[in-house]
Amino acid sequence: MSPQRKLLLLGTFVHSRTQQHLEFLHNAAVAVDEQGKIVSIERDVADVSEAKERLFKQLGWSEAEVDVTEAAEGQFFFPGFVDTHIHAPQYANAGIFGKSSLLDWLETYTFPLEASLSDLPKARRVYSRCVRRTLSHGTTTATYYATLDVAATNLLADLCLSLGQRAFVGRACMDDPEINPEYYRDADADETLRATRQTVDHVRGIDPGFDLVSPILTPRFAPSCTREAMAGLAQLHRETGLPIQTHISENLGEMQLVRRMFPEADSYAAVYDKYGLLTPKTVLAHAVHISDAEASLIAAKGSKISHCPCSNTCLTSGPARVRWMWDKGIDVGLGTDMSGGYSPSILEAARQAALVSRHVAMGIHVPQGDDAAAAEREKERVKLTVEEVLYLATRGGARCVGLQDKIGGFEIGMEWDAQLVSLSQVSDDGGLEEQDDNDGFVDVFGWESWDDRIAKWLYNGDDRNTKRVWVKGRLVHRRN
Repeated sequence: MSPQRKLLLLGTFVHSRTQQHLEFLHNAAVAVDEQGKIVSIERDVADVSEAKERLFKQLGWSEAEVDVTEAAEGQFFFPGFVDTHIHAPQYANAGIFGKSSLLDWLETYTFPLEASLSDLPKARRVYSRCVRRTLSHGTTTATYYATLDVAATNLLADLCLSLGQRAFVGRACMDDPEINPEYYRDADADETLRATRQTVDHVRGIDPGFDLVSPILTPRFAPSCTREAMAGLAQLHRETGLPIQTHISENLGEMQLVRRMFPEADSYAAVYDKYGLLTPKTVLAHAVHISDAEASLIAAKGSKISHCPCSNTCLTSGPARVRWMWDKGIDVGLGTDMSGGYSPSILEAARQAALVSRHVAMGIHVPQGDDAAAAEREKERVKLTVEEVLYLATRGGARCVGLQDKIGGFEIGMEWDAQLVSLSQVSDDGGLEEQDDNDGFVDVFGWESWDDRIAKWLYNGDDRNTKRVWVKGRLVHRRN
């Protein structure tokens, strides 16, 4: 890999200041050092040339050692997206989410595909395409499930590192003979732990400080693991401090299975707590049907939730209640859950989160009489705004994976994980020229406020709007 150069970025920068507010930095300049850290931010720059000179003098930089990127009219810099739940091997099945239940879908589509990726050339084709595709959609950080196969999991980590994507890579752990097919499971808990340690050692060997790629302990979900495997993974977490990812309360049939298999626990969340997996470094995917008591337990343990609205709809799992989770004090991020979800795009997940929240609102009963006004206010309150779903896509996700001090926003000391977004500027004659298709479906006429432009991007944008992507200061994707 060639030495990294310093960066100077000029133009409009947009990021989440809080859950409810976007901050717009117009005519700004951001300087990034060779380590990929933001070292200076200048606001309200009247003249680009003057800003460059001032920053170079202030930082002691020469123009020859700096790559300068200036956002054109209609372009803006936005933080890279964080996907807190995605199955890399399932990229090959994106859009095939079956016609029945979650468990049937796993048996029919998912387990056969995942098992087949012990063929490393096949795994390389799928994983390299998955990483490149998610980068092209602006996903700078991905929390990946891999497969049981150690060599294939290690390959995914290698590809993330070489292609420049920040990633958490987890070998899927599944050793229960009752639930897992014979052709695709660990022999026992000892095998689960031995193979997991091998993947941890591999990632430590290629990225010793876990600066870009980190292992993540991955019990697939409670029914797929024996009690011994879950307890062993919890002990490994205590030894290493590594994060944990798993699923919770995605589907009613799955929840019935958990109740039958773990009668010693009061709830699905209590299973994870009993066996040591509910920690501040745990990301729980879905949480569609968690109870009040479970939400309180998750909040008390500091565990996080990955909201996967597209998958929850595709598999008919149900609408998760993000506002309610926030009210409970739980950090929430977004996941694509590909291929339960059909799209590798977190922008798609963000708009689906906004739409699903409206279905949650429509499910609120409005009584007659004195309580009607309060119910109507609650219907409005549970709906997620443009600002809130973009927070989930960036800072919310960063909090889920413990990187809130590094990524998710534009502040001095944070790392430059970012995307350059371009919107179509409609000409005076309103014509649609051939090259306009390269900027996707977001048409800007010039009279829109910046809030309106961002809303248009959220609801109409796609990967064609993402022109450049950087991770830790390294340019990892470029669209002409």
